[in-house]
Amino acid sequence: MGAVDARLAELGLTLPEVVPPLAAYQPAVQSGVYVYTAGQLPMVEGKLPVTGKVGAEVTPEEAKELARTCALNALAAVKSVTGDLDRIARVVKVVGFVASASDFTGQPGVVNGASELLGEVLGDKGVHARSAVGVAVLPLDAPVEVEIQVELTEA
Repeated sequence: MGAVDARLAELGLTLPEVVPPLAAYQPAVQSGVYVYTAGQLPMVEGKLPVTGKVGAEVTPEEAKELARTCALNALAAVKSVTGDLDRIARVVKVVGFVASASDFTGQPGVVNGASELLGEVLGDKGVHARSAVGVAVLPLDAPVEVEIQVELTEA
């Protein structure tokens, strides 16, 4: 068991199976020393636990937890390409999309769920640049979607 896997276990987290693509794309691809994930929905065992807009049907607190799930799914996608999360040199960028009610402006707080999870799991390697974007709707009426870019150490 690698250090990142041990840290996940210490936090009581289990890396899920990679969420199968909903369309014509791959969950993650490697280009050189970088891995880019597709947008990850907060799928748990193949289902969205909650749907709707943040600030309407979904509370910001619920959405923040869903963003954590998205980040965990993103790490699973990275591992599917690298075989080993200990190869992560650092998380470079996180982009979070929040399906928002028209008056909701707390997107950064929601996406903090993903950022905080990456910090808890990866420590200083989880510190990243980030965008948190409010959108009208996401696939399957998901409240949040997160994609990450990581830099790898040499194999």
